[in-house]
Amino acid sequence: MTLSNPQRIGLFAILAIVMTATRVNHFAALPDASWAVFFLAGFYLRGGARWAFPVLMALAVLIDFFVITRQGIDFWSHYCVSPAYWFLLAAYFVLWLGGSVLRSLYAKPGLRELGWLAALLVVSVSVSYLISNGSYYWISDTWRTGGQIPSFGGWIENLGDWYLPYLRTAVIYVGIAAALHVGATLVLLALGETAGSNRAASHR
Repeated sequence: MTLSNPQRIGLFAILAIVMTATRVNHFAALPDASWAVFFLAGFYLRGGARWAFPVLMALAVLIDFFVITRQGIDFWSHYCVSPAYWFLLAAYFVLWLGGSVLRSLYAKPGLRELGWLAALLVVSVSVSYLISNGSYYWISDTWRTGGQIPSFGGWIENLGDWYLPYLRTAVIYVGIAAALHVGATLVLLALGETAGSNRAASHR
């Protein structure tokens, strides 16, 4: 699968729009697609990490800045913007890397590719979650109310509270993207076969 520069830019724009539309309201009816966006960007924009990843990362921070300041809160004083916030850089890069590895293994839609997609998505989301959740739990002090002290048991309980919702959201968005990808691939193959048949008929 080889994408032209206009196709890559178009896909980047679509991913950026999806992230913007869903990230502005983290707990709205339409859940945040950021994790899926970084995974998909790693797949479709593999090789473009030097420009696409930093731009998407900057966009994520800009959206957070807009959402927080719109509430009349200073960005740097918000409970989410602790030293742990910057660990999102590593967490999101893990997702990008998962998509990039999938791209290196991808040949065409099939059961093999579906298996790799499932495995790499679960692994990358899990590692990303460990980084983001772990850094917030152990480094941030904004969640510690009533003199709570971090503990390994408390962290494990916190991990369990949010892991499945994050994984489920990523799976849903990536699943939709995979279905669209397969559909587009089949349409393009059919159009190619039709064009080939027409050319053959014109030479008879």
